[in-house]
Amino acid sequence: MKKTRKWLFKTTTLAFALILLSFYNLFAQSSAGIDQATAEVSSYVDPVSNLIIAIGAVVGLIGGVRVYIKWQSGDQDTQKAIMGWFGACLFLILVGVVIKAFFA
Repeated sequence: MKKTRKWLFKTTTLAFALILLSFYNLFAQSSAGIDQATAEVSSYVDPVSNLIIAIGAVVGLIGGVRVYIKWQSGDQDTQKAIMGWFGACLFLILVGVVIKAFFA
């Protein structure tokens, strides 16, 4: 009976250790995948934020021309167009900067 208990204890301990090691291996693999995904997303941050800033510049130029045309034609809501144009440009430029700061 004593030998059976010792054998059972050794077998159970060994099985428990193997299970713990297999879980450790699983967690290590998922961590490597997360690290790889993080590196891949980080590689896209600079091009995307530069693209957003470039779109903001184009929107700014087009909006500036529209405001100039409204101003020259004597339109009454020029101030409203200026505020909308300025807000859109500011928003796009800030989004590009925030994306860089968030993912850096």
